Amino acid sequence: MSKFEALGIRKEFIQGLSDLGIIEPTPIQKKVIPLLLESGGDLVGQAQTGTGKTAAFGLPLLHSIAPEIDKVQGLVLCPTRELGQQVAKQLFKYTKYLQERIFIEAVFGGVPIDKQIASLTRPTHIVVATPGRLIDLINRKAVDLSHVHTLILDEADEMLSMGFKTELDEILKTLSNVENKWLFSATMPHGIQEIVKKHMSRDAHRLEVSGKDVVNKQIMHQFIVCNETDKFYILTEFLKSEHTNRGVIFCKTKVATQKLTKQLIAKNIAADCIHGDLLQKERDKAMRAFKNTNVQILVATDVAARGIDIEGLSYVVHYQLPENEEYYTHRSGRTARAGKEGVSLAIVTSDEVRQIRKYEKFLGISFREIKPVKK
Repeated sequence: MSKFEALGIRKEFIQGLSDLGIIEPTPIQKKVIPLLLESGGDLVGQAQTGTGKTAAFGLPLLHSIAPEIDKVQGLVLCPTRELGQQVAKQLFKYTKYLQERIFIEAVFGGVPIDKQIASLTRPTHIVVATPGRLIDLINRKAVDLSHVHTLILDEADEMLSMGFKTELDEILKTLSNVENKWLFSATMPHGIQEIVKKHMSRDAHRLEVSGKDVVNKQIMHQFIVCNETDKFYILTEFLKSEHTNRGVIFCKTKVATQKLTKQLIAKNIAADCIHGDLLQKERDKAMRAFKNTNVQILVATDVAARGIDIEGLSYVVHYQLPENEEYYTHRSGRTARAGKEGVSLAIVTSDEVRQIRKYEKFLGISFREIKPVKK
């Protein structure tokens, strides 16, 4: 018996997972899947990106769909277009070996709504949506949610920080009678606690996957200490050593990503940047170039990198350290996907070494110090 079968997953889904190289359930999958399959109801799960939560909620959701009923039965809310597309794609891949088709549609802002309205006239069992676009579709009576039995909020804290509180309240109010509400969030700020209190049942299951459980063991964590003025030189030397390998470089602000991208291009390094203020089509263009390998390096802010899932990234570089530990996990998790190895390199000043020690303690990982190349 496979490990997923022991959790209650149907053989057809296990075949789909196996094609994706998913054999061993993650800690959150072991906790969440049996619980949702057996008892359903409301769930509040605290888990970072990279913990395997898409399969943790996606597999029980797919199990609950009746393909013969041509109605929307499941709704997944995501903060960004990229994450929405990624979730829809993953769910679709899990269903590869099913006899009956389960139809999944992703809807999001930044593109004309008419195409999405037309798509929703076809049989659809699961809708993956950003909150703003879903409200538009509800207002236009373009989506029928009266048969939804499962509502999932993925990366709820991120939806809140992007200003979707009103939309979330409105959607949860519209779907107040839904049998299953599953909320996943990396952090539990006051706004999320309010949503839980207001819209979810008092006896909702509560689960937490600690920082130590979420860090990918295939990632080599390294740091280099240098002066602020030498950071760019150290970065270019590291990139040279990686030859044609591809990666993501993280900065804290939009201005820093733009400046660093210009500096890299001036050194003939094929780079592009993504940040929160880009228009959707500019963002898509940058992501396309990166996926097609025309661009070797993507410079990104933390929020802009949500939902990036690109195969074959050899490294991530923390050119500026993130605001909190969770973001470190999220950033470094862009590399070493699907069982491959990867490097997570932080370029820090001597003052920032304290922060590295904090990550070691909080996330249960160890960093190796690399000596900088002399100029």
